[in-house]
Amino acid sequence: MCPAPANPTRWTTRALLEWMANAFRKAGLDSPRLMGEMLLSHVLGCERLSLYTQPDRPAADDERERLRDLVARALRHEPVQYLVGEGWFFSLPMRVDRRVLVPRPSTETMVEHALQHARAEPGFGGRNGEGVVLADVCTGSGAVAIAMLKNLPGAHAIATDISPDALDVALENAQRHNVHDRLDLAAGDLLEPVTSHPIGHALHFVLSNPPYIPDDEWPDVDRNVKDHEPEIALRGGPDGMRFVAPLIANAPARLRPGGLLLVEVASSRAEEALAIALGHDALRDARIVQDHEGLPRVIIAHRR
Repeated sequence: MCPAPANPTRWTTRALLEWMANAFRKAGLDSPRLMGEMLLSHVLGCERLSLYTQPDRPAADDERERLRDLVARALRHEPVQYLVGEGWFFSLPMRVDRRVLVPRPSTETMVEHALQHARAEPGFGGRNGEGVVLADVCTGSGAVAIAMLKNLPGAHAIATDISPDALDVALENAQRHNVHDRLDLAAGDLLEPVTSHPIGHALHFVLSNPPYIPDDEWPDVDRNVKDHEPEIALRGGPDGMRFVAPLIANAPARLRPGGLLLVEVASSRAEEALAIALGHDALRDARIVQDHEGLPRVIIAHRR
């Protein structure tokens, strides 16, 4: 258990937020105020905004006890998204737990560029994505596929993962956002389930956030990631290319002419991944795109 604040007159929302922010700040955790808001709104069952419209609301004993347990786990670097059972991706709430990675803003880069392409290029469904078929490889929570389907209501997706547990989470999220009737979930390694799927050819898009952390960078990965998120979804082998390389090599065969390949990679291996795409006879206009932090994060290439 973590220590409680020093004898406040009342354990109000205001006092609890201040206590958590101070505790998380001292522990060196990112976004301490936001973490506190997420935990307290979760315990109280309210929106974060309500914390500020009712700052003097006193917490009940059971609420304080639940909150202290969650704060103790947060101070042990457990991701706050796991603690509250929810993360956000592309402005959509997603169910997350230890079966899947926490969705990250850097991965939204793929979705942004795919949607821009769909809306700008003839034959890619326009604003509604009518007739578009896409694959999300290594789908995890299903965040990428679901974000695409929510923004392209005429599209259909195949989402694959080697983990049946991850696919269970993806199904929960697809049902939550009412896109499950346009999403086919398939268990298997990388593109194998796409290859055997009846609509897994002539795809408009192949998107993937595969495991890509190279072995030499693993010791420096933050504790909240390394100690809690599924290692199978993180590590990309000695050079970080164990899954990236076969994806770039084999995805073009699944794409229609003009189709788009988007693969998230380790920033330290972006040039190596780009070289594979540039050397592929079936790809053109391969390039590296930076994520929201300005890091070289996504390889994008067109099918010839």
